[in-house]
Amino acid sequence: MNSTQSTQSTQSARSAKSTHKKLAAAALLAAAALTLTACGGGDEKKPVADVSVETDSGKAATVLDKAFEKPDLVLTDTRGKKYDLREETKGKPTLIYFGYTHCPDVCPLTMNNIAVAKKELPKADQDKLKVVFVTTDPKRDTPGELGKWLKGVDADFTGLTGDFATIQAGARQMGITVVPPKKDKNGKIVSMHGKQVMAFSPKTDGGYVMYGEDATAADYTKDLPKLVKGETP
Repeated sequence: MNSTQSTQSTQSARSAKSTHKKLAAAALLAAAALTLTACGGGDEKKPVADVSVETDSGKAATVLDKAFEKPDLVLTDTRGKKYDLREETKGKPTLIYFGYTHCPDVCPLTMNNIAVAKKELPKADQDKLKVVFVTTDPKRDTPGELGKWLKGVDADFTGLTGDFATIQAGARQMGITVVPPKKDKNGKIVSMHGKQVMAFSPKTDGGYVMYGEDATAADYTKDLPKLVKGETP
């Protein structure tokens, strides 16, 4: 093989590798949109669809090829005040999660993992970080209930509630599926919702990093210093 052929071969290999990574990220995003968690649903917790994705990153974070625009959401916070998500978090590092307070497993674990990691940040960075919990069960998660629940996690976290259709539309803008709460076979109300945490950059306000339910407190502790600066973990 001559030098020209060798160069062309190397470029083709790099192009193929780049394409593979982009396709893998796209497939991960598709999986995120299709995978739901039935918190408190016992054996009924299962994905709506299985998407097989090859990845060699070994990281909890998935860096998206195309960032999500921050949802255009105006809801009610734990003080009963109107909260415009875009305006209140503009230019600030922001983590957004959709869940509900009656969830016995994934939701409290996710929020507590973030709370633990946040405490490891310098005080100045803690003050910059916005963590927003949007309920998927607004009938039961009133401002008061959200406030009491979040006080046990981190009193500085923001809890939002409001009209379910508005919440569902906001989640959809991030590729996250949320369906109306319903009773399971035991008569217990469960909420089916995507289990992703989306990180938004303070530089662009775009959602550029996604975490799944397997992300640990250690993962967030490692990544938050970079996320606060709008860097890629």
